[in-house]
Amino acid sequence: MQEEPSRPARWWRRVPHSIVRPVAACAASILLYVACFGAILDRPLSFGWLRHELDARLARGAAIEEPKLVILAGSNGPYSHRCEIIGPLLHRPCVNAGVAVGIGLDYLFARWRPLLHPGDVVYMPMEEAQYVRDRAANALGPDAAIMLRHDRATLARLPPRRWLGALFAYDLRGALMAAIETALAAGGFHDPRAAVDGKSNAMGDHIGHTATLALANAPALQSATPYHPTASQIRTGDGSELIASFLDWAHAHGVTVIGGLPTGFDDSPIPAATVAAIRAIYARHDASFLELPNRSRYPRSAFFDTADHLNETWQAVHSIAVARGLAPLVDTRPQVMTANAACRIEQVPEASVYADCGR
Repeated sequence: MQEEPSRPARWWRRVPHSIVRPVAACAASILLYVACFGAILDRPLSFGWLRHELDARLARGAAIEEPKLVILAGSNGPYSHRCEIIGPLLHRPCVNAGVAVGIGLDYLFARWRPLLHPGDVVYMPMEEAQYVRDRAANALGPDAAIMLRHDRATLARLPPRRWLGALFAYDLRGALMAAIETALAAGGFHDPRAAVDGKSNAMGDHIGHTATLALANAPALQSATPYHPTASQIRTGDGSELIASFLDWAHAHGVTVIGGLPTGFDDSPIPAATVAAIRAIYARHDASFLELPNRSRYPRSAFFDTADHLNETWQAVHSIAVARGLAPLVDTRPQVMTANAACRIEQVPEASVYADCGR
C-alpha cells in the first residue's frame, strides 16, 4: 500500500522552544497582572476616596430633574466655589462636580454627558493646568486605575489609548500600596483628612476648610510661585482639545457652557495673552465666558493650601461674585440677585471690595 503523505506539522510545533517559552511567560504575566489589578487589588483609601467623591456628585446630578447648574473643574471647583450659595442666588439647583486636576477631563466629561440635558448650564472655571496636561499624564491618572477596577463600562467608551493606560496604570509600588490600603481599610482605619482640611457637603462643595485651619499653611502659601502656561501652550494643549470637543457636544445637545477663570493670587496674575487664549477656546465653540472684574484674583491670606483653593470665608465671597457674573448669562427668574442667603456667612472686612451679598 502507498503511504499517505504526512500532514504538515502544526505551526506552533515549528516555532523554536527558545521563543515559545518567553512568549508564553510574558502572556501569563500579563494575564496575572490584569487579573490582580482588575479584580483583586484595590486602593480603597486614596482612589476609593476619589471614586466616592465622583459618584456622590454624579448621583446628585442624576437626581435633579429640572434645569441645573453644574460646576466642572478640578479641585478649584469645590474649594473655591459654593453651590450652596450660587444655586439659591440663581434660583437653580447646583452640583459642584469638580474633584481633582488629576482626574482626566475625558473621563469627567464621559461620566457627565449622560446627565446633562437641554436647559442645563455648565460653568467651567478650569485650572490652567487642565488645558496643558499632556496625553501621557491624562492616560495614567488615578481615573485609569479606577476604571480598570470599578468602571470598565466608561473605559470601553474612551479611545483605545486610554485602555492601554488603564491596563498599565499600576506598578510594583502600586501593588504594595494596594495591599497596605486594603489591610488598613479592613482594620477600620479612620481617614484623618476631614479633620485636617474639611469635607464635602451634599452639593459637592468643600466645606470646613476654615481660615483658622489655613494658618498652618500660611508659610507655604507665602513662598508659593504659581506657574502660568503661555498662550501657545494653551492653544496646543491636549486638555484644550478635550474641552473644545466637549463644548461642541454641549452646543449640539442644547447645554449651555460658560467658561471662567480659576482663582489665584492677586500678586501673580494670569498673563493677558494666556487669558485671551483661554477665552478664545470658548468663543470658537459657541460658548460664553465669564471674566470677573478682579479676574478671580485674591490676596494670599484668602487661600487655604494652594493658589487654586480659597479658604471657606473667601469661597463665599467668590461664590457671590460668580453668581452675580453668571446671572446675565443664565436664564433665571426675574430679580435673581435680590436674595441674601449668602450673607449669613461672616465675611472679612475687606470682602466688600469683591462682593456685596447681591445687594
